[in-house]
Amino acid sequence: MSTIARILVVEDIASLAMTYAAQLEAIGHKVDIADCGTAASAAIAAADTQPYDVMLLDLQLPDCDGLDWLAAAEGLLAKTSVIVVTADGSVSRAIEAMRLGAYDFLVKPLAAERLTTTVRNAVERRRLEREVEAGRKLVARDRFQGFVGRSNLMQTVYRTIESVADSRATVFITGESGTGKEVAAEAIHQCSRRKTGRFVAINCGAIPENLLESELFGHLKGAFTGAIENRIGAAAEADGGTLFLDEICEMELKLQVKLLRFLQTGMIQRVGSSRAEPVDVRVICATNRDPAAEVAAGRFREDLYYRLAVIPLELPPLRDRGDDVLLLAQDFLDRFAEQENKHFNPLDETVANALMASNWPGNVRELQNVIRRAVVMNPGPALSVTAFATPSATPAQPGMTIAGEAAGHETSPLLADALAGMTLDAIERWAIEAAIARSGGNMRKAAHTLGLSPSTLYRKRERWADTLTQ
Repeated sequence: MSTIARILVVEDIASLAMTYAAQLEAIGHKVDIADCGTAASAAIAAADTQPYDVMLLDLQLPDCDGLDWLAAAEGLLAKTSVIVVTADGSVSRAIEAMRLGAYDFLVKPLAAERLTTTVRNAVERRRLEREVEAGRKLVARDRFQGFVGRSNLMQTVYRTIESVADSRATVFITGESGTGKEVAAEAIHQCSRRKTGRFVAINCGAIPENLLESELFGHLKGAFTGAIENRIGAAAEADGGTLFLDEICEMELKLQVKLLRFLQTGMIQRVGSSRAEPVDVRVICATNRDPAAEVAAGRFREDLYYRLAVIPLELPPLRDRGDDVLLLAQDFLDRFAEQENKHFNPLDETVANALMASNWPGNVRELQNVIRRAVVMNPGPALSVTAFATPSATPAQPGMTIAGEAAGHETSPLLADALAGMTLDAIERWAIEAAIARSGGNMRKAAHTLGLSPSTLYRKRERWADTLTQ
């Protein structure tokens, strides 16, 4: 059953205000109406001891500009989720409202289902936030929905995921390559009421530009060369569940326009079709780039960025997570040892110090690969520091470099020892992860450095990921 909420509708057109109120009252909410900024301010002041859960705010008010009124409404956004209602031609102003802290925006005319769903999610978010504000304390956890770590940074991530899980608002996950962005997206899905639906992930950088629209929205048979059958697309597959768009900043600009329209309307249109179809999906996206820099460079639409970044979630790099490195290393060691039918002693102090000394530019993924290699290449039960040699030099291993990086392209003795016994596939994997780490997680730059196409790099990493889960 939906949570009963107090809602203030700020709309000067009486017929629209009454329509919104009737639709919301029909599902049990209590609704007040204000026809101008002055009336809205008076209603908020009168409700000070029991603030409104949600406000529908029209930006065109007779006595003031709705955006200016929102900016001047001190303390409102800390107590109330504001949903901006705008005409189609003023989306840019709605984006400005979201910069101020508005929860979401809706474009007129409003479909009843769209209105009630958005309000329901806004109400639920306010309920969760108030639980936190009231002093709900969570015991520090070592594990949470696929994450391992007890650092304060990760506790914040866990709480954020729980707080936003049941909202329909889009979540924009940022963080360096290997920090667990897809793990975070799946955690949001699993903590939500949508967990009975599908979690569908699309890597926007791994799919050629000319196929990405079809992969995302589907196509009809014969829509283009090679379209030999109908395809519903990822958005329709995720109907009732969650759609995760990884590496969103790799998406071409012309497709970004179609994605924005989909987010605004909740409707998809398959390639080759003239009919729009409604879908009910929660959209989560992620990037290892700086999205603000991508917007400034003109590679990512500003209106799409602010539409996606309703709820930002930044994942910390492993180097900032303290003792989480050891928790993760031991967890990986135990898991991979079981998979390989081997037994290893717990990590000793010398190994622990070496692992903690590393900068881990490849983050959790790099640590996972290092531990996996140590398990595969050593019989056990004891493991020395050299078993955990990494392509990112650590203070404990100053002689370690990547083949080809040392002067004259010579291999250092320590690296040669570390590579001894490794298969060519393992060495290739090691070199690729190192190149990605040196490129700051930029897959295109890493691919260029290695003389490969980005799609080849993505395919190799996906194959390795599948191997790790087997």
